[in-house]
Amino acid sequence: MAKQRRSTKSTARAVRGTKRPESRKKTARKVVSPRTRPRLTTQKPEPVPPPATAPTPPPSPAPVPRKPGFYEAVAIYERGVQALQRHDFSGAASYFRTVLERYPEERELLERARLYLRVCERETSRQPAAEAKTPAERVYAATVALNSGDHSGALDQLQQALGEDPESDHAHYIMAVALGMRNRADEALDHLQQAIALNPENRGLAKQDPDLDSIRDHDRFRDALDTPPAPNRRLRPMRRR
Repeated sequence: MAKQRRSTKSTARAVRGTKRPESRKKTARKVVSPRTRPRLTTQKPEPVPPPATAPTPPPSPAPVPRKPGFYEAVAIYERGVQALQRHDFSGAASYFRTVLERYPEERELLERARLYLRVCERETSRQPAAEAKTPAERVYAATVALNSGDHSGALDQLQQALGEDPESDHAHYIMAVALGMRNRADEALDHLQQAIALNPENRGLAKQDPDLDSIRDHDRFRDALDTPPAPNRRLRPMRRR
């Protein structure tokens, strides 16, 4: 019995001498240094730029005002077109010639008027020609003959017209065209000088008339354009092919 008690006491002492293991270890907190502590960003968001707007286009230039003569030329041209639609080729040709004579600065309109005039003259040449009796009728017959390629017939009509009316500027002008087509430049320039002297408006017409291209490069062409008006010229409205 005594031995048993001793062993019991020694066991109790051994138990008291041993430390009880901690059932839960305290988790050590990691102290973060203020220097290494991340800072909260408090920056303001960058402003979003407004959407790009297209630049304002410059104001369109004001249209160039038309001269009163332009509207007059258009009105006469439209009358010619209406006459052409009625197959009144002679009347239509008269309107188109008026546009060519009076409004040489309206180049866009001149091209169309010249084109329709050729149509009228071609159609007129197909019809039986009435016998020309006056100088004006002979000049018209000569114009039709030129457009159909009958240069000899045109020259014959023009010679008769000038024999009856030597001061017909229109006859001299068409004679210059006809002679130029026959490579008779010197004679053509003589008649062109007469046409300009009798009617200075023929000067502007000759500067841009393609029918005179055959003599345009001649040395005397510039001198012919500078011909002064005749002192006792007869004033008359200019006519044109």
